[in-house]
Amino acid sequence: MYALISRWLVVCAFALLAAPAFAAPSVVCHYTYGGETRLLVARPVHSPYGVPSIEVGSYFRLRVVFQDSPPDLASVKVYTYANREEHPVLIHQASFPYPPPGSAATAYGFTGRHSVYEPVRDTELEYWCGMETDAATP
Repeated sequence: MYALISRWLVVCAFALLAAPAFAAPSVVCHYTYGGETRLLVARPVHSPYGVPSIEVGSYFRLRVVFQDSPPDLASVKVYTYANREEHPVLIHQASFPYPPPGSAATAYGFTGRHSVYEPVRDTELEYWCGMETDAATP
């Protein structure tokens, strides 16, 4: 009985080692503000409501929602907010289909380069997003 169990454990261990890795997609947005470029990585979510925005400088907030299912709602949405004293105010919103059409090898990803301007302080936020695949194991 012990030999059977240990043989079964060895077979299971080899099966786990030989299991193929799956690719988890993510959206990587490159945003530039005040001459500094940073990355914002968005992973797929089932519901957009829990995705927070991040602070960019003292005035902008950026939010990227990557929803890969269900197929009729699959999209990438980028929201830019002005960080007003009372509450954030949406000043730019862009929607892109998922999966994105065309080649991923373009200079500014599937979004192209976007520039968002803040009217009071005359500042600019630029961003573009592309798809990436993270190798992960199940």
